[in-house]
Amino acid sequence: MASGASRNVRFQNEIEVQSFRTSPLQSLSRKHGKAHDPRKCRLGFRGGCLEKACRNRKPMLKDRVLSRAFSEELESLMHAAGGSHLFFDPRGQLIHLWNKIFLSACLLSLFVDPLFLYLTGTQRNTCVEFKDSLALTLSMVRSLLDLFYAAHILFRFRTAFIAPSSRVFGRGELVIQPYEIARRYLGRTFWFDLVTALPLPQFVIWIVIPRLNEYSRTANTKNILRFSIIFQYLPRLFQIFPLSGRIVMATGVMTETAWAGAAYNLILYMLASHVLGALWYLFSVQRQEACWREACLLVSPTSQTMFFDCKALSSNRTIWYELSNITTSRCTPGNGFYPFGIYEEALYAKLTSSSFTQKYFYCFWWGLKNLRTESVDELVHR
Repeated sequence: MASGASRNVRFQNEIEVQSFRTSPLQSLSRKHGKAHDPRKCRLGFRGGCLEKACRNRKPMLKDRVLSRAFSEELESLMHAAGGSHLFFDPRGQLIHLWNKIFLSACLLSLFVDPLFLYLTGTQRNTCVEFKDSLALTLSMVRSLLDLFYAAHILFRFRTAFIAPSSRVFGRGELVIQPYEIARRYLGRTFWFDLVTALPLPQFVIWIVIPRLNEYSRTANTKNILRFSIIFQYLPRLFQIFPLSGRIVMATGVMTETAWAGAAYNLILYMLASHVLGALWYLFSVQRQEACWREACLLVSPTSQTMFFDCKALSSNRTIWYELSNITTSRCTPGNGFYPFGIYEEALYAKLTSSSFTQKYFYCFWWGLKNLRTESVDELVHR
């Protein structure tokens, strides 16, 4: 039944296309021996049979919107429509090229997002700072990468899909109705793609964090930043798997050469160590600040924790820092006052107060060194 209906639809479409080649006006003109001027129909010319033919004429091919077409018909249909309807074949070369470009942009964004975890650091006068210059650079780079995610959504709204009823023939027809394409996309992966395209870290850095209360800004900045990065990082990570699957379905392989495949697997391995090292650094800063807070409460139960923010520098903070004696006596690794765990190495190397390049390469090396199941479990539980 399904195959018979599909063949009937295809036959009717072919009849319609063939009927457009010979209009009723041309047949009437040949019958009456008169030359037909199509401008007279548009101007409302009155004159016997030609007037009746003008009223009953059928729309041309560019005025009709077909619901289905084969892959080789898309270009001719778009040309006949005058460029008003633009559709992409999901099995075409253009979509295949775009999938490769978008996959490269996804991998690059997966490397950029963990860099936001390096925005916080410490200074030697016992305060936590926020790198505004680094935040501006990373925000600009990530905004450029977000444009690829927005373009991917636009491509999906214009990419035809194979009609399920025509798959029995081995090479199905493409549904090219904009309404059907949009309804199918909105009901499937649109909201997932929208979440991945949102500029969430930029919004958190420039809108949410500056509006935090100064008494809780130091403690909440790292938590909010970490949550926003992980919340959007996981969907972006999962997005590369179906994208890689579409590339494999189009060509049969992920990469054309063995060296390219080895490089792709190496990039994924380096990405895992990159993420692991960035999380280790952020938790190291958090552990050092937690030690400061505990030592501050021992000195005075009413200690002003707002002074741990480097932007709160004032004369009162200078007096507080001279009287606290937090760093020299208690919050040093190895004295047993606070259990730093696996983050003690970062404090020994003074990574939290180092330059960006030094802390990044050290943490990346630490991620490569400890990329084992035992280290990951210890990082999560501690």
